[in-house]
Order: sequence, then structure tokens, then C-alpha cells
Amino acid sequence: MTNADAARAEGERANEDIRVARPADGVLLLTIDRPAVRNALRTRTLAEIAAELAAATDDPAIRAVVVTGGIESFAAGADLREMATLGPIEVLMHERQRHWRAIGAFPKPLVAAVCGHALGAGCELALACDFVVAGANARFGQPEVNLGMIPGAGGASRLARTCGKSLAMQMVMTGLPIDARTALAAGIAVEVDEPESALARAIELATLMASKPPLAVRLAKEAVRRALEIPLGDAVEADRQAFALLAASDDRREGIAAFLEKRPPRFTGR
Repeated sequence: MTNADAARAEGERANEDIRVARPADGVLLLTIDRPAVRNALRTRTLAEIAAELAAATDDPAIRAVVVTGGIESFAAGADLREMATLGPIEVLMHERQRHWRAIGAFPKPLVAAVCGHALGAGCELALACDFVVAGANARFGQPEVNLGMIPGAGGASRLARTCGKSLAMQMVMTGLPIDARTALAAGIAVEVDEPESALARAIELATLMASKPPLAVRLAKEAVRRALEIPLGDAVEADRQAFALLAASDDRREGIAAFLEKRPPRFTGR
């Protein structure tokens, strides 16, 4: 057993809020499992997700991760019982912030399979993923304004960058949710499937990404995220540098050779 395997085994024994599975070669599945509270994201839930992603970062056998909840609820917000008594300094310094940063910084493909409620922190978790496969019953919303708050884990910022000003303003200032078809049209979801098949489709897409050369996938993810954060000219220049860097990889040589020889490539991650 490798160190990564040992760390993962220990994490699986300790998990209370999520279930961990390997549904396909190279794919890790994290299922939020708190149905009694519609998968509300308490601090422990976020800590367990972040810990699994940290282990997956160092595990070459895992090349993509899918996050999901149940068919009825992806995650219906934060656990307000934890948050109610916190003052401003406690909120600012709370360990939840560390977990959210770790989730957002995960370098490998991260796919959300969203059915039912994705509200508040649940919507923010979906937005922190690289893309979303939605069940037809999915509802995305940032209802924090109804409680005298705003989204605190990137919801407003990621909504504005994903779907634009008008819809983001409507969602964060009214608290009204949108349905799966609206989310698809707005770019929040990449596909809409039946609730019973959304997870399978997300795993299928994760499996496809897991079959690609890992270094190229990682740099591709970095390129798209970077394009949302820096001026276009700087992003294009960074893309050129990453493109040149990949010229040194074994997988690039293998990909070109396999194409010319009309055979399936055998990527090694080097």
C-alpha cells in the first residue's frame, strides 16, 4: 500500500458526512450523505471533501473527481446552526474558509452531478467545480439575502463570471432560485439529464477526462481558470508558455505518434 492509499484508507474510516467510491478507472466519487438535513454543508462536510481532494491531488491513480448528493438534494446550504452564533472575526477566521480555498484550488478535473436543491453553500460548491451535470429537477440558488447575508464562499463572484451580471444580480438580490434549464442556458450547467442518469453521465465525462494525458488536462484546467482572472493578453501568453512546456512531455510525443500510427495512445502521465 502506498502512502496515498494509506492516507485515503484512513480518511475513509474517519468520514461521517460523505461516502467515497471508485466508480470507474481513474475516477473518485464523493457523495454528500446527510439526507436528514438535505445535505447541508457543515464544517465537517467541507473538511472531509477537502481532505479527499488533498489525497486525490497526490494520488496518480485518481485523475478526475465527481461530487454529488442524492437525487432529491445536492446540498441545500450551509448548516446555519453552526453559523448563527459566530461574530465577524470568527466568521473571517473560521476553518471553513480554508476548506473552501482547498476545494477551489484542486488541480484535477472536478465535476458536480447536481440533482434537487443546490442552494447557498450547495450552489457555491457546484460553482467551485469545473462544470455541472444537472438533473432535470435541479434548483440553483443563493438565498442568503433572505437571512440578512450575502454568499460568503464565492457564490456572487462565480455567478457573475459564469452567467453574467443580470442573472447574478437577480439571484443574489432576490434569493430566487433558477431551474435546470435556466442554469443550462446561463452556462451554470453543461448538460441536463434525467435525475436518475445525471450521476452516470457525470461519471462518464470524468472517465473520459481521466483517459487523457494528466499533465495536459491539468494545464488545460489552469488555462481556462486563468482566463477568468487576468487580462486576455496575459492569459494568451501564459497559454503559449504552457503549450511549449508540454513539448517536453512523453505524453505529447506518444499522442502525436499514436495519431500518426493510427492506434490508441498509451499515456503515462509523464
